[in-house]
Amino acid sequence: MKKTLSLLSAALVAGALLSACDKPSAPAATAPQAATKIVIGLDDNFPPMGFRDSKSNELVGFDIDLAREAGKRLGVEVEFKPIEWSAKEAELGGKRVDVLWNGLTITEKRKEQIAFTSPYLENRQIIIVTAASPIKTKADLAGKVLGVQEGSSAVEAIQKDEAAKGLKELRKFGDNVAALMDVSTGRLDALVVDEVVGRYYTAKKPGEYVVLEEHFGTEEYGVGVRKDDAALLGKLENALAEMKKDGAAERISTQWFGKNIVK
Repeated sequence: MKKTLSLLSAALVAGALLSACDKPSAPAATAPQAATKIVIGLDDNFPPMGFRDSKSNELVGFDIDLAREAGKRLGVEVEFKPIEWSAKEAELGGKRVDVLWNGLTITEKRKEQIAFTSPYLENRQIIIVTAASPIKTKADLAGKVLGVQEGSSAVEAIQKDEAAKGLKELRKFGDNVAALMDVSTGRLDALVVDEVVGRYYTAKKPGEYVVLEEHFGTEEYGVGVRKDDAALLGKLENALAEMKKDGAAERISTQWFGKNIVK
């Protein structure tokens, strides 16, 4: 009986071994593929940072050129995706874009949702009025209608300033072009806008607008990524540092502003 049981046990063990050999082996784990493309969210009506060329309709601008140069250094394709700027945090958090790079002001409020590179540009929130306007100072804005781009850092800058208390209305626009047109026609008394953008527009129509000496504060621009994307943040940080060091950033700045304004 013992011999029979021993033979039976041996047969069962052999069968189990054969069965195990017949099973397909589990696929070997593969390392995650490195990103070959980054999608950059931007407002495509924000010259000279990012906007459509009037003849070719191609995206051009200071930030466009910086981003393309960074992409070359990272060895990745750069895709630009126009977004509703007031929804930029949702676009980034929802992974519809990987980066926000379009005159993005670094603020404490935005830091709650966005990780920023070191600043690469300094900016002020300037006040633009028509040449015939009686408005000469921030105090003169009392009882007036002040325009601003919705979702821009100018909104926060105005709201925390004492001058905001005396305003008749803070009117928000989808873009600065429409707001500046309303300044021209008198539907808007003044516009608060990023200096790099405001001076670009006003230079195109000399004598029509005036930039007040007073402003709504100095800010800094940075490139924004998701807070959990430390790897991409580090790569962009290194690329920007290299571009400043080897003169590429200065070259791009001089092309758009006539001098090096990179921080």
